[in-house]
Amino acid sequence: MRESSVVDRMATRPEMISVRRAALGILCALICGGCSRLVVAAVATARASDPNVWWRNGVCYEVFVRSFYDSDGDGIGDLRGLTARLDYINDGNPASKRSLGANCIWLMPIDKSMSYHGYDVVDYYHVDPHYGTDDDFRNLVREAHRRGIHVIVDFVPNHSSSEHPFFQQALRDPASPYRSWYRWSNTKQSQLGPWGQEIWHKSPLRDEYYYGLFWGGMPDLNYQTAAVVDEMLKVTKYWLSEMTADGFRFDAIPYLVEEGAELQHTPATHEILRRFGNSIRAVSPQSFTIGEMSDQSPQIMASYYPDQLDAYFAFGVAFATVEAAKSGKAADFIRAVSDANTAFPVGRWSPFLTNHDHVRIMTQLGNDFGKARSAASAMLMLPGMAFVYYGEEIGMLGDKPDETIRNPMQWSEDANGGFTTGKPWEELQPDWRSKNVFMQDREGGSLLIHYRRLIRLRNSHPALSRGQLTLLETGDATGSTAAWLRTAPAEDALVVVNFGDHAITDLSITLPRVAHPEVLYSDVLDRCRASIVADRRIRLDRLASHGLCVMRMKS
Repeated sequence: MRESSVVDRMATRPEMISVRRAALGILCALICGGCSRLVVAAVATARASDPNVWWRNGVCYEVFVRSFYDSDGDGIGDLRGLTARLDYINDGNPASKRSLGANCIWLMPIDKSMSYHGYDVVDYYHVDPHYGTDDDFRNLVREAHRRGIHVIVDFVPNHSSSEHPFFQQALRDPASPYRSWYRWSNTKQSQLGPWGQEIWHKSPLRDEYYYGLFWGGMPDLNYQTAAVVDEMLKVTKYWLSEMTADGFRFDAIPYLVEEGAELQHTPATHEILRRFGNSIRAVSPQSFTIGEMSDQSPQIMASYYPDQLDAYFAFGVAFATVEAAKSGKAADFIRAVSDANTAFPVGRWSPFLTNHDHVRIMTQLGNDFGKARSAASAMLMLPGMAFVYYGEEIGMLGDKPDETIRNPMQWSEDANGGFTTGKPWEELQPDWRSKNVFMQDREGGSLLIHYRRLIRLRNSHPALSRGQLTLLETGDATGSTAAWLRTAPAEDALVVVNFGDHAITDLSITLPRVAHPEVLYSDVLDRCRASIVADRRIRLDRLASHGLCVMRMKS
């Protein structure tokens, strides 16, 4: 049965009223037939525009459970270990200086799987035994909710494992009812995938081929078969109602439905996502769905709004943020933010720096803490649900192959970094003794403290958590700085970031209207100073190298 103590009480809070009304609208729209799409789009947009929706203004912490914390000494992180470390993510005290203050965690796949990473699912309804039990997950959600943390899980709708019982039956019996759940060909197709890869794979049992975009161990599900759609909708309903999850990160969404030679971004894919979004919102009005789509084109990304998933990762902004921190030049970052701000609804694109597929940010930045600080400053001051990959906040290193960008978390100087009392499933990075949570917890200028301060600042100011964004000119001849205004009904906040290696002096910034600056945040040892020059222009006298200055603009 569904745990009711926290989740059900949430539905009675004032901020949930508009969400509940939205859900009623969705249900009505689903019933009304031919007119439903316009109605559903309007309801979904209204729901997503509500500033009180929890995912409009938070920070989500991405966790690879296998690598976070091991509770039983088998060398593999587990759900009980994550539960034991929830206070590190958020201890439930908004004023706390000992936790990150994230209001969300995204768990990489925890379904039963054949691989360590979990993206080839063999059972969509149960937790992988390596991570614990279904009840361990439900307990994690209970404990997370007690601290104000929502839990979203990775959902892999594009493909199953080749070891999934459905595929095994289809493979072995051409008359199986699951045969149409996958795509088959009697001949080897010459068609290649989006990055030139083989996508038709030889059957191990007979002279035929099956379609798998990513590799032969992950055959694509065929969404042109109605039973597949029904089954995957059933999976999402189960995780919301029975497992008590708060939403989903959708994996590999552009490739759900192929139409002839078109393998991605097809109209049928949009329709399937629309069905997923509507169904999930109807089952759980407080839920959150976010899609992975690495295409950087604003025009293509814009086609996934307004009434499909709630939000999408802003890959173009992420890559530009990392490049700005790396080069010290802000132009590409400003352009990417401008494109996203113009093309996508406010609060419905999510900034981040890296995730489980990317070389870790600190490796990309040559282990330079100053550059890592400026990247975090820029990312966490942008609108939308911001995502932080575990270990990013302490500057963990990691380069390809994938296993070594998913190493165990570095907690302390103790054996195996405090991750496990056994032999870790993957070796830790070589610098774990000098770079860990225990040490950075005690260093006032550490990267961890920087993340905590920024997230606390973001959480405590409506302009920074949910305000609209307006880019501003800085008059900086070096090209190292970016400035933007975050505007909310209660307050405005001016954000200025210096990506460069040198302090900047005498920046002149013109505001949309008359305002007086009050510094809310700056570097502890090199504080920014601002003064009024004219009615709508202020001068920032000094901004530290890799520095951040945030000012409340008082009328």
